[in-house]
Amino acid sequence: MHDYLAAGPHPGVPDGYVVLPKGLVESMPLPWQQAMVQILAEFHQAYGHLDWPEYRVVPSRREKLVNLDEEQLAEVGFLVEIDVDGELVYRERTGKRIENPEDTEVLVSCLDPIPSQHSNANEDTPPRGFPAQQSWR
Repeated sequence: MHDYLAAGPHPGVPDGYVVLPKGLVESMPLPWQQAMVQILAEFHQAYGHLDWPEYRVVPSRREKLVNLDEEQLAEVGFLVEIDVDGELVYRERTGKRIENPEDTEVLVSCLDPIPSQHSNANEDTPPRGFPAQQSWR
């Protein structure tokens, strides 16, 4: 498992976690789901005794600091102000100035592009990942 995860990048595998969108897992072919259930049941049996925190997963995307509005800047812990020369200055909440804001990327929340449990993930996408041909009636 370590070798596979380290060979990334893989979607849904940030440092320290593996995130599987429930809508996609529930839309997998039934044999895959059955195998996943078996693996998860064994995993939870082995590690269920640990004091698990609750996890909050937020869909996010990488954005350059200079492309964020004030609300997004606040969300990720940064401020922007105009200095005495009329230039924009980006700062961390601590007041530390960001020297190269145009080169600084941060994770900002976004709408989840992965289909939810209320839509069939395979409806418009055949197994090879190409959009299905639309039939016009």
